[in-house]
Amino acid sequence: MQYRELGRTGWKVSTVSFGAWAIGGSWGSVDDAEALAALHRALDLGVNFFDTADVYGDGRSERLLARLRRERREPFYVATKAGRGLQPHAAEGYRDLTAFVERSLRNLETEAIDLLQLHCPPTPVYYMPEVFGALDDLVRAGKLRHYGVSVEKVEEGIKAMDFPGVQSVQVIYNLFRQRAAELLLPLAAQRRVGVLARLPLSSGMLSGKLTAQSQFSADDHRLFNREGAAFDRGETFSGLDYATGLAAVDALRPLVPAGQAMAQLALRWILMHPAVTCTIPGARRVEQVQDNVAAADLPALDPETLAGITAVYDRYARPLVHTRW
Repeated sequence: MQYRELGRTGWKVSTVSFGAWAIGGSWGSVDDAEALAALHRALDLGVNFFDTADVYGDGRSERLLARLRRERREPFYVATKAGRGLQPHAAEGYRDLTAFVERSLRNLETEAIDLLQLHCPPTPVYYMPEVFGALDDLVRAGKLRHYGVSVEKVEEGIKAMDFPGVQSVQVIYNLFRQRAAELLLPLAAQRRVGVLARLPLSSGMLSGKLTAQSQFSADDHRLFNREGAAFDRGETFSGLDYATGLAAVDALRPLVPAGQAMAQLALRWILMHPAVTCTIPGARRVEQVQDNVAAADLPALDPETLAGITAVYDRYARPLVHTRW
């Protein structure tokens, strides 16, 4: 495992970390025992950073991480999120997230949240200094150690970095969503803001295991949110339609180095950018954790492979997603 510094926190976090959305819900059925086995295996392999949210299984994911902390001695960091539970999900509600923070503290069984992230708030929030002032107050009160943001749009991440307390920006950055590399990543490096690359496998599309015949359960966002009916259109499959995503994956297959899996190519490509602190692929099973973590120690991709990836992006993804998010 490799480690990189997260913002100005002084933390060294695993470059392949653990995204805990899938063990909370919205990805089909989840078995808690299997999820805990995956979490334990991640720690065994050097993962020390886990990303969750209060709405992942209505606190289920946070509670699983609290149980992991009870069962293990090794220290690790937990980042959670707040705001998506607002009804309605409006900018004004982000002025005071205290109730959400208190609930997450109970779920996580801790006195202070390591890293709290605003959970993809409406764009006007990034123009409301009082929101970030309230987060500063929660840090001073000892409820939060640090805070950051999780964003839908590159522009939101860039604006968030205007606030000096922001330690991290979580953004979709993967083989099918490359816009962040143009402005956001260089600015984050300049300002020493951590970058968490979320949805690195494009909702499983970049696992290379999905087909035109793949079936998704009724509670799996890959079935009900393809057109953004439940939440942002760009979340599921990076905003690509399913058939286009499959075609792009087929075009990528010849570029996968011998002995590697498609997912490992996808994760290693993300880590080629030095401004990325870590990527946070989800996992529900031990073998998924093992495959993901192996990408941290793979050799750098060669120029020919990188050029091939760019060509696939330019053909299949750039026209559909590049200017949108």
